[in-house]
Amino acid sequence: MKIYLNDSLRFIQKLTIGRLWNAGLVFSSYYLTRWLKRPIQWGLPITISMEPTTACNLRCPECPSGLRSFTRETGNLREDFFRKTLDELHQRLMVLIFYFQGEPYINPKFLEMVRYAHEKGVYTITSTNGHFLNEENARKTIESGLDRLVISVDGTTQYTYAQYRIEGKLETVLQGARNVVKWRKKLGKKHPHIIFQFLVVRPNEHQIPEIFRLAKEIGVDEVKLKSAQVYDYENGNPLIPLQDKYARYRQQSDGTWKVKHALANHCWKLWHACVITWDGLVVPCCFDKDATHRLGDLRASSFKQLWQSPAYDAFRRKLLKGRDQIDICTNCTEGCSPYRS
Repeated sequence: MKIYLNDSLRFIQKLTIGRLWNAGLVFSSYYLTRWLKRPIQWGLPITISMEPTTACNLRCPECPSGLRSFTRETGNLREDFFRKTLDELHQRLMVLIFYFQGEPYINPKFLEMVRYAHEKGVYTITSTNGHFLNEENARKTIESGLDRLVISVDGTTQYTYAQYRIEGKLETVLQGARNVVKWRKKLGKKHPHIIFQFLVVRPNEHQIPEIFRLAKEIGVDEVKLKSAQVYDYENGNPLIPLQDKYARYRQQSDGTWKVKHALANHCWKLWHACVITWDGLVVPCCFDKDATHRLGDLRASSFKQLWQSPAYDAFRRKLLKGRDQIDICTNCTEGCSPYRS
């Protein structure tokens, strides 16, 4: 695994005794849980994802935001609610991810919330489709103190890019990346750490070498290749890559397709992280995109109360008994052995 020194040092500088102590509690309770096979939860989350908005400008075919298929309400995260929540958690929280569904930059208060988290000493990350990184937003992104910026670039030509990022404009995204690189240099900063995330699907897998070249040319720090989750995979799907190492699914002898990883009945995510929707619902992880497993509502209780609540305890117990019985777990690679025969 490649180490990026500037990014690593920036994260280390944000560590405190309180955060390290909390991380120790979370790690020890997780491994004790695996040993005893019953849920033990100490400490508070190390990582939290907060959803700036459910709105998005694109129409990606495997995304509930893009498909407009949510049953939950659409809206923007309110700044006052965000501050109240972060005030409760920041002394123990290491990482705050400003992303769940939707395009974060659509929320007009997004970068102000990033700045607030930065002032609280929390390491901040966001993921964007890159269409809003104009000169002004690029400069404000640097000034906000954002630590890591993930830009989705799922193709190196407009035709290939638009196979998945429907209604997207590749040149707009690439120019947005150039704007951030330029303003980072102009302001004399080393942050944010800029990542091109390449979602590997069949239409773009032949362009993997090219995305690395393009990132280097622009001045992007890192490229991450991500396997694609598809919902309708049992009978095959034109998005599943032909190269097995980039696919989450494998064809069986009877012609059907299955997730190729074997589920294990434990999950690190459920112990160290969670997701908070724009309107305050707490759900287990990023796979619960429509918030069907609602473990609490921050409009009705504090985070500490619901983190140790009967609902959370019941979900952890259910997971330990069999992840294959939980719908959002069956298409996930977290805590899985490499291959299923």
